Amino acid sequence: MNPLLSIKGTIAVGFILAMAVAFGMGTLETFKGIATVWLHIAAGITWIGLLYYFNFVQVPGVGAALANPDGPQPAAINKYIAPTALLWFRMAAAVTWLAGMALLAQPKFSALGGVVGAFTFQEGMQVIGLGAWLGTIMLFNVWVLIWPNQKKILGLDGLTHEADVIAGAKKIALLASRTNTVLSLPMLLCMVGSAHGL
Repeated sequence: MNPLLSIKGTIAVGFILAMAVAFGMGTLETFKGIATVWLHIAAGITWIGLLYYFNFVQVPGVGAALANPDGPQPAAINKYIAPTALLWFRMAAAVTWLAGMALLAQPKFSALGGVVGAFTFQEGMQVIGLGAWLGTIMLFNVWVLIWPNQKKILGLDGLTHEADVIAGAKKIALLASRTNTVLSLPMLLCMVGSAHGL
């Protein structure tokens, strides 16, 4: 059976290859550090990729579908694509943030104050600290503003909502998502820049 014919098989093969590369680079301690960095980056790419998909593809696509009464309606996106995309989106956000905290707790950063040093902008931790704060705000937006409101919009909370409640939920979710899109650019600069001399 070809593992590339299923998404689970594809992810499993990619994961195994990444772990083989990481393990081949040194000791068990090195492997743990590399694996954590890789997990942080892979989850972050998934999170930000889906954020950009929602903002640059899905929202305009649903808007165009709603504006065309004779064309395809957005029901397929809202019923079949959005719930799965939102699951990957919020899980990737959580894994990215947790892996980032694990990285800040590693010896490389512990000497500079670790997690606390990053969030209090201690000497040598200002850039990564700003990135950590931006990522934390973005995580908050995903779990506290975007997801609860998307559940109302898509009817995933099991309740029936009035049109004005759904309209309000759409506005909050959109603004939180757009805020995350704005914050993603300086956050990515801080995350990459901290490792490259910014």
